[in-house]
Amino acid sequence: MNITLKNKDQAALMRHAGKVLGAALYHLQQMIKPGVNCLDLDKFFYEFITENDCKSSFKGYMGFPAYTCISINQQLIHTIPSDRIINEGDIVSIDAGCIYKGYHADAAFSIICGDSKDPEHQRLLETTEKSLYLAIEQIAPGVRLGNISSTIENFVVEQGYYLPTEFSGHGIGKSMHEDPMVPNQGTPNTGARLIEGMAICIEPMVQIGTSKVKMLKDGWTIVSANEEPTAHFEHTILVTESGYEILTTIKPMED
Repeated sequence: MNITLKNKDQAALMRHAGKVLGAALYHLQQMIKPGVNCLDLDKFFYEFITENDCKSSFKGYMGFPAYTCISINQQLIHTIPSDRIINEGDIVSIDAGCIYKGYHADAAFSIICGDSKDPEHQRLLETTEKSLYLAIEQIAPGVRLGNISSTIENFVVEQGYYLPTEFSGHGIGKSMHEDPMVPNQGTPNTGARLIEGMAICIEPMVQIGTSKVKMLKDGWTIVSANEEPTAHFEHTILVTESGYEILTTIKPMED
């Protein structure tokens, strides 16, 4: 395992990447309304980050053809944006990454389009997002990765939902995916210890009724095997001397 630690200057570059990414995702949240075309969302993301001196982490990554992943309903992750129109009540998950001067930030959110708030779908999103923040609260130097993983697993399972085992969070820095892997299932007090200067992405991916997934013929899109709705939340977090700093808070840009 090759875990890299970020110095003050490197952390500052990641902080800017995260700031731009968080602002871009904030605007995308405001744009998700019935009738919106997924390609327009992808185009906006590209234009926004370009205006703020960043590049997309996703475009060209292992041949990925778009700037964002826009997954809807049973689509869990890695969906290539198309000219699909978003409808009232759709669960829309957007995953995206920014590069600023060679350093990455990665984040994702899920949101229900429009005013249709199916109680079960709302609870799915609330559970997934809460599991992310419960896991983040575990972060401090010396804490083992298993504490993060088990926090997600225990909470999600207690709520009656399921976690695919094929995908996990990860380290991040000069590469979008670095050591260590950060699984969404685990055992407390096991795994590598967190160290000041580490940067990790925590990203619970949660499904209704099954942990099984399947890949579509495009070679990218991952969907729930039972085609029930899914949710996905992610943040890039820096381990600090006393705890943690979330680098990808979803909010407007500030000077």
